[in-house]
Amino acid sequence: MLELTKKLFELKDEKYASFHSGVIPEVPRERIIGVRVPELRKLAKEYKNTPEAEEFLSALPHDYYDEDVLHGALIAEIKDYEECVEKVEIFLPYVDNWATCDFFNPKVFTKNTDKLLDRISKWIKSSNVYECRFGIRMLMCHYLDANFVPEYIDWVVGVSLEDYYIKMMKAWYFATALAKQWEATVPYIEAKALDPWIHNKSIQKARESYRVSDEHKEYLKTLKVK
Repeated sequence: MLELTKKLFELKDEKYASFHSGVIPEVPRERIIGVRVPELRKLAKEYKNTPEAEEFLSALPHDYYDEDVLHGALIAEIKDYEECVEKVEIFLPYVDNWATCDFFNPKVFTKNTDKLLDRISKWIKSSNVYECRFGIRMLMCHYLDANFVPEYIDWVVGVSLEDYYIKMMKAWYFATALAKQWEATVPYIEAKALDPWIHNKSIQKARESYRVSDEHKEYLKTLKVK
């Protein structure tokens, strides 16, 4: 057993594992060790740039969900952009659930948004559900503020995968875009450019957000489709 896997078992919490199993039903209970997020992040910071971490990152596929989450956390600590994105590309085909996919957002991406965009444009077109979801999430995290370009909304509209977790991610993206880039985003809702389910879920999420004004929430309510 790898050193870092041993560490994970030392940190296991059976009650947390049982709770977490209900949140990610697509992962079998026996694959969940039950390590809490703060402990995972702490472990990643402690072991980053060590031989043990390199050994662990090379040991794909992992047996346990918690190993996958730690894998993402270790990648997120890599400071060299090219090395980091290479490790992300190697890891994404092994991501098999929304929680692992949404857990990691490499810090170095923030300073390399000019380079990252090409990777996102590839990920977002992938037929792999979690590679595509990761691409949409990176677009949401890094390109809805100073780096925003209206065209990026079309990228998300153009994603055709019918998987539930893609639809939820598209709704999350649009709800966030309505909060941050209202003028550019609301025309897509007015034009009903999205699948009806995603359309209504986007409105629901936006109306639940504290970042959307009461006036905008009331207007969005009138745009729901039946």
